[in-house]
Amino acid sequence: MKAYIGQLILIILLASTGTINICMAQTGSSTPSGQGLNFQVKFSEPLAVYVFVQNISSKNRFAPNYPFKKLFTDSKFNQEKYKALIAEFDTLTLDYTYEYGPEKLGGSTWLLLKRNLINSRTIDDFKHSSLGIIPNPSLFKLCSILTEFEPVYQELVYEPNKEVFERQVGELRNLVASTDMNSFFNVGIKFYNSSWDNSIPFNFVFYPLPNSRGWTATVFYDNAESAIPTSLTDYNGLLSVVFHEIFHTLYDETTPAFKNDIVQWFISNPSRNSRYALTLLNESLATALGNGYVSARLSGKENAGNWYHNKHINLMAKKIYPMVKEYIESQRSIDKSFVDNYVRIYDDNLAVFSELNHIMAGRYVLSDNPQDFNVIDRKFPYRSMTQYESISVSSIERMSKTSITKVILISKDHKRKLQLIKEGFAELDSWKPDAKTDFTYALLLKDKTYLIVINSVRKITEEQIETLQLK
Repeated sequence: MKAYIGQLILIILLASTGTINICMAQTGSSTPSGQGLNFQVKFSEPLAVYVFVQNISSKNRFAPNYPFKKLFTDSKFNQEKYKALIAEFDTLTLDYTYEYGPEKLGGSTWLLLKRNLINSRTIDDFKHSSLGIIPNPSLFKLCSILTEFEPVYQELVYEPNKEVFERQVGELRNLVASTDMNSFFNVGIKFYNSSWDNSIPFNFVFYPLPNSRGWTATVFYDNAESAIPTSLTDYNGLLSVVFHEIFHTLYDETTPAFKNDIVQWFISNPSRNSRYALTLLNESLATALGNGYVSARLSGKENAGNWYHNKHINLMAKKIYPMVKEYIESQRSIDKSFVDNYVRIYDDNLAVFSELNHIMAGRYVLSDNPQDFNVIDRKFPYRSMTQYESISVSSIERMSKTSITKVILISKDHKRKLQLIKEGFAELDSWKPDAKTDFTYALLLKDKTYLIVINSVRKITEEQIETLQLK
């Protein structure tokens, strides 16, 4: 079984051409004590070294040509000693996930380790604070590898960019200190009916990124982590992206009861499209709030360009922005009226939202040919959630209970597999497929998600997808 769950990570790629960077441990505060939440600007060399190693490894979570990799490859350190260390790093299992239940995104040991890196002055401090998070052999090996790469990182990344980076951080720190960050944070608290304990500071953790106009930002727990391209001067844009990610966290931290209310408002909406409208909600709201409202407040005008790299999210965010702004200004939380209007806006733009790229963003795929999963990923690269399994009675049963697009690809044992599918969905009671012919079939189920069946006898999956049409 292969599963992907969408991470709260925004990747901005404008014209990446080089390298990624990081820096040394310093801390600064942007909010005076006693005046709400305290925002701290931090740099962490342990985190910086980890990000460097992660991005030159073959297990890179981001783009394979991310600038750090090129920087290392072209350097004198591209030798057997360090390549062997990277190979060891690739064998480590650092990310064990655990579930809280349906009311909250699951946890990750990888994020706990990153949090400890941020809060540690040295790699040795990190080792002591992280005992028990992952097995000791993996932790000790990780720390040994990071220690070996400290001087590599310093020579290749930090020292050559120190002057520019420190100037950027100084300007960012001044901007954060002179701006009411609390007002933006409280917008999210109120809008999402969420909460935060103001005794817990919120950290802005930055590191330098040379030779690139693109960067990554992510938020986890009480940390907002972001690279800063050494050419960056749009600090307002950077902070709006950071707040985009913060709003994801605040949405995740709403109460289970309120989350259930939101889902029920969508399910009870009479529109046949309400389930797919819901799949856009989290990202569209974070974009409207961060890239729309916060960006406009910071720069004094609304951004006339794209707010998000996915056209469906970008369109929905811009369409709902007037309504989001009205709720912010009247200090209202999301309610049933908001959801009903949101679904209406979705329906009004159905020509765009009925595209297969959008419908396939969240998908549960069954196939007995593992290559089919690669075809689906290649044809529909944007994904919010995916689940991949082989075809069986149990996997069809699990699939039927999910609320995302359901795709079943049949390439052998056609008659039996089609019968299993028919028995797995009540809506197919009168369905009479021809197991001997190539066909694609799409049906909107009672749960308002599509079931897509592709029967490949002579044609390959990729050819079949080209002919797929949704009713």
